[in-house]
Parts: sequence; structure tokens; C-alpha cells
Amino acid sequence: MRSLNEVAEPGARYEQYRFCRKYQKELEALPFPPLPGKQGQEIQATVSKPAWEAWQALQTRLINEKHLNMLDPESRAYLMEQMQRFLDNQETDQAEGYVPPKQV
Repeated sequence: MRSLNEVAEPGARYEQYRFCRKYQKELEALPFPPLPGKQGQEIQATVSKPAWEAWQALQTRLINEKHLNMLDPESRAYLMEQMQRFLDNQETDQAEGYVPPKQV
């Protein structure tokens, strides 16, 4: 079985925690870049695993509620813009009619 350091890009080290630009505190790190290339490496270096999971939940709601076609370049550009806004704590679009589950 390979370690996370072996799975990551050559020369990259997996760090267990990192300072998250979204939540402005030290949190669990992403074990690998979530996107290919430089953008994925930058996200891995500055975004925590909890922040990325929160973005994925919002992204799913936006895709579903706004009926986005991921083959459409405009839809992909829209999601990339919303992702950057979300991770930088700026206002993002929300899925109309979404009601969050009640907390127990």
C-alpha cells in the first residue's frame, strides 16, 4: 500500500493541517490537489478539506438547481467563478428554493 506522499505529485509532501483561506484557521489539509495543474496545487496549498467539502456541496446544489450543463464552457466558467468567490469569502449565488436540513 502506498502512502499519501507517494500518491501526490513528485516532490510534493502531504501535510496533515494547513491554514485555510476560507475559514482563516488551521484545519485538516487536502491530501491531493482537487483540480489538475497549477490551480489545483494552489487550492491544495491554501484551502482545507472542510472548506473544499463545503464548496463541493454548494457546487452540487448549483449544478442541480440551475440545471448547469458541465459540457458547456460557460457553465464551467460560472462554477469556477463561484468557487473562487466561495473560497475567498465573497458572496456567491445560492440555489433557489434550497432548504438546509435541520440540525439535530
